[in-house]
Amino acid sequence: MMQTALSELNPDRFATIKGANRVWAIGAIHGAADKLRALHQHLFDRFAEGDRLVYLGNYMGAKGDIIATLNELLRARRRLLAGPPPLNPEDIVFLRGAQEEMWNKLLQLQFAPSPAEIIDWMLDHGMDSTIEAYGTKAHVARNIAREVTMAITHWTNGLRQNMQTHPGHRELLMHLRRAAFTRDGQLLFVHASIDPTRTLDQQADRFWWDNGQFEDIRTPYQNFRKVIRGYDHGCHGLQLNNAYTATIDGGCGRGGSLNAVCFGKDGEILDQITT
Repeated sequence: MMQTALSELNPDRFATIKGANRVWAIGAIHGAADKLRALHQHLFDRFAEGDRLVYLGNYMGAKGDIIATLNELLRARRRLLAGPPPLNPEDIVFLRGAQEEMWNKLLQLQFAPSPAEIIDWMLDHGMDSTIEAYGTKAHVARNIAREVTMAITHWTNGLRQNMQTHPGHRELLMHLRRAAFTRDGQLLFVHASIDPTRTLDQQADRFWWDNGQFEDIRTPYQNFRKVIRGYDHGCHGLQLNNAYTATIDGGCGRGGSLNAVCFGKDGEILDQITT
């Protein structure tokens, strides 16, 4: 497998974590604002100089409080940037999850070849709570998707306008990254999966949709010491003992826990928070 030079990757798609002594990673949230708020309170107490933070996607989804969750993400970011310890904006990274990818595609539904089929699939995969959070209902979405392009465009424009009534939401969702890695190339953070036979810039939507190959990683992927993901489509729970991978999805928003795991430079686990 050819290796992509990390410095050559598009910084608008891939985040480089610089100057990290430790990296905290937070798993899929799925609208569980209360669990996220409780986790943040513990995190604030343990966050040390040289720490960095990566959220691994799926802030939306399930039956949670989407608005409160995004508000809490923004509140925590402001709190951490204010210090102490001092942080730069690039020291806090938000990855795009499958739910956020679906939301992005939904806002472009008028360009889809089969809008009705796509909206049915999205609603079957947890997009209903996000649609309702921004001002409409699932049955309305299904009906609109079967209308002409102009009607769909009017509807998606309305969703954008409703989202803009919540300060910071649009900006947050516009600046999500596909993956993040430490500058020394030791740790790679992804949402749900990677194809180990492809380089980072060839992954496309494999970051969001698990092809079952993540569990097959038995050797270092592109010389990374560890690949860390925040969501497991198979719902197998927290998995921290594998040599080259870690899964920190505890099933939050689906009856399980929300996890934050602190990784050292070489991928060793230094601390853990569960709510």
